[in-house]
Amino acid sequence: MAHLLIFVLYVIRAVLELESLAIIIWALMSWLVQFNVMNYRHPVVRQLDAFLEAVTRPVLRPFRRIIQTFGGIDITPIIALIVIQGLIDILIEPAMRYLAAQPIF
Repeated sequence: MAHLLIFVLYVIRAVLELESLAIIIWALMSWLVQFNVMNYRHPVVRQLDAFLEAVTRPVLRPFRRIIQTFGGIDITPIIALIVIQGLIDILIEPAMRYLAAQPIF
């Protein structure tokens, strides 16, 4: 039973890490668009932005309700990344180590 729980925690950790990666790519892409390195008129850029927006919006929306922008700078991606990393480090990793140390019967 412990192995099943370890697997579930592993999947949750992987999803959270992928979400972190999507937030980072989305933030970098928004900067590249602001500095005219990338252009939304290109279909690949538009599709990638739509995908990343759909993936990151549900995670960032609760933070955007609480945290206001500072001078036009949106810090919610940074806060979301800190919370996600905290979940991984404080909840998931210790639970996986605890379950891995349990004897198998």
